[in-house]
Amino acid sequence: MQKNEQYPSISVVIPTRNEAQNLHYVLPYIPPLVSEIILVDGHSTDGTIEAAQQLLPDIRVINQVKHGKGDALRLGFAACTGDIIVMIDADGSTDPGEIPRFIDALLKGNDFAKGSRFLKDGGSHDITPLRSLGNYALGMLVNIFFGVRYSDLCYGYNAFWRRCLDSIRIDCDGFEVETLINIRIHKAHLKIVEVPSIERPRLFGQSNLRTFRDGWRVLKIILKERFRSIPPLPQPVALPVPHNVDKMVPVAEQPGKVNR
Repeated sequence: MQKNEQYPSISVVIPTRNEAQNLHYVLPYIPPLVSEIILVDGHSTDGTIEAAQQLLPDIRVINQVKHGKGDALRLGFAACTGDIIVMIDADGSTDPGEIPRFIDALLKGNDFAKGSRFLKDGGSHDITPLRSLGNYALGMLVNIFFGVRYSDLCYGYNAFWRRCLDSIRIDCDGFEVETLINIRIHKAHLKIVEVPSIERPRLFGQSNLRTFRDGWRVLKIILKERFRSIPPLPQPVALPVPHNVDKMVPVAEQPGKVNR
């Protein structure tokens, strides 16, 4: 896929925390079709920001005040100006070379392109048996509760149109953010497609993911969303009308649904 004036603008959001060494194997490989790269740094002490700016002088850097991947994505999404937003990781596990595959999926009429390691042509060189089992169990729970058919719940390589942000409304701070996004995108009746992706091993450093702690947080967000009521539609409001007219004028009509 080659970039031209007919393509939408694309923003890439990359949360970081002590990923200076890994960025050398990520930032230079982001394809030129990307319009904007936003790095959200969570209190790095290894020169992550300096490394990023050396590699890409035009990169936009946001410093987190709080902590966590959810908070980082919330800040990054709010700063995006592109028509399309792509989420990738800074540790080298998500291949920037796959970005055109996600963009193509959106250009075919989908609202949300979700990466999956378990589709044909996908795979993982990083996931442990324990994490794989947990991902499968939590994914089955989401599929049963919400009537969706995700093959890979806890994978953070996604792309979506920026207009979808109103449906996501991130209000969590940790790694459970990926599950929250997947659930709310489905509950908003947006058109979702899964895209095969190969997860590569982390290159340097240690992951901030903790299997049991973050698995528990994912389970809690699933249960919270399962029993969370959908906000009611605005109620009709009576407006001043001529003396011989008696009717109500609704503030908003029932929004249409996008078929899967």
